[in-house]
Amino acid sequence: MSAFMHVACRIIYTFVMQKKRDKRSMSSEEYYHQGNEHRRQGDFPAAMNCYLQAIALDPNSPAVVAEKMLEDIMNFYCKDIYNP
Repeated sequence: MSAFMHVACRIIYTFVMQKKRDKRSMSSEEYYHQGNEHRRQGDFPAAMNCYLQAIALDPNSPAVVAEKMLEDIMNFYCKDIYNP
């Protein structure tokens, strides 16, 4: 399979899985893992939203720690310092 086909299949798979996820309510763990994926991609606001959803469903979720760490990162991170 060519690299293009591999990427196309991956995009389609991700789209289909997202639609399935949207059709049913997600669990706290699913929101937590989705938040981790957004964080890895550098989409901090989307990650924060997922963590907050996970915490709303389960206050003892590991998302509590992840949200706190992400909040600390966002408070520290300043683009002007790194990109003058």
